[in-house]
Amino acid sequence: VQLQASGGGLVQAGGSLRVSCAVSGRTLSSYGMGWFRQAPGREREFVGGLKWHGSTYYADSVKGRFIISRDNAINTVYLQMNSLKPEDTAVYYCAAPKQPYVSGSSRPADFSFWGRGTLVTVSS
Repeated sequence: VQLQASGGGLVQAGGSLRVSCAVSGRTLSSYGMGWFRQAPGREREFVGGLKWHGSTYYADSVKGRFIISRDNAINTVYLQMNSLKPEDTAVYYCAAPKQPYVSGSSRPADFSFWGRGTLVTVSS
């Protein structure tokens, strides 16, 4: 299983950005996915997740601003980020669990496969 995140960049506060995660080696529709981020000097933190059947869940810090979706036809998961704040600046990672039909976790330890990450910088 390989995950490839892309789409990061520099955006002004209040702006929007969408990052993508292309998944290869498995059928996306049978698996949950997670998005995490890590800012300099801080621990990796949960951003949001997509359950295998399609529902989503989010950290309180991004709820109402970020939206996770997927396109099963091209095995890609998206993280749409709106109303961005400088504190959203981080490297964003997509992650996937090892087993199918298991989802809903926000713990990095429950995700076996990780993409390399893409940097999102929000300027004030």
